[in-house]
Amino acid sequence: CNYTPSLLAKGLRTNRTDTIGLLIPNIENSFFAGVAGVVIRESRNYNYKVVVVDTQEDERNEQDGLSALLARRVDGIVAAPCGSNSELFASVQEGGMPLVLIDRYLPDAGMLSYVTTDNYRGAVMATEYLLENGHRRIACIQGTPHSMPVRDRVRGFGDTLRAHGLGDRIVVTGEDFSVQNGYLETKLALAREERPTAIFALSNLILLGVVKAVHESGLRIPDDISVVSFDDNMLFNYLDPAITCIGQPTDEIGTLAVKLLIRAVREPGAAPSHLHLPPSLIIRRSVRNLLL
Repeated sequence: CNYTPSLLAKGLRTNRTDTIGLLIPNIENSFFAGVAGVVIRESRNYNYKVVVVDTQEDERNEQDGLSALLARRVDGIVAAPCGSNSELFASVQEGGMPLVLIDRYLPDAGMLSYVTTDNYRGAVMATEYLLENGHRRIACIQGTPHSMPVRDRVRGFGDTLRAHGLGDRIVVTGEDFSVQNGYLETKLALAREERPTAIFALSNLILLGVVKAVHESGLRIPDDISVVSFDDNMLFNYLDPAITCIGQPTDEIGTLAVKLLIRAVREPGAAPSHLHLPPSLIIRRSVRNLLL
């Protein structure tokens, strides 16, 4: 008879709607798109549907998105915060809503479960690889400075240079996870009197802007300048040259986030889990060995 039951009415009767909210900062970012796909797939295994909210890296959209998901009476929320307001997410969980953070965790909200990559370790791996190939002038282009992944990656980059006696060579610029940020900061870096021999882009979108700026400047990768990205992207295999990067375990992040959320839904009051998953160094052809 083409009758469609009302999920809200069902929720009032059963106190559940069989839906999960997913709050992400940018669906155009292949990392978050990949994690979202995994969350949707895994949620189906538990007979849950997913409502996706793209906050577009705006804290006001984040607050509105959380309010909308609460109004829809979702059974739980998986969120990648775009801001640093731990009280906002803590209050949502304290109000009885199961919540798991992914990628961008909030260290001062210890009662919130989260799943993230070991961003510090990934930055150390990328920086060590550049140093092993003879690079000493490395420009690091960051994303949103207050986000925990960026803070951990910048810390790993700086600590590695300091460990090799290169503390005076630490150069970190940039302000957001965007192609334009990578493009503009690369243009500025290449205009310096002593330009860098390598650029470490702290996200895949930033890396795409780096590549565009390098090509516009008439330089070649890796002959004239080497590049490394934090984050993989399926396009990186098809660029010429293919891009060396730090890979994040997106499948594991999404799968574990759903498992933790389902546990929180079924076992209210369960102890929070803080998971840091290991990254991987994917070596391709975008780094020149200056020692040869």
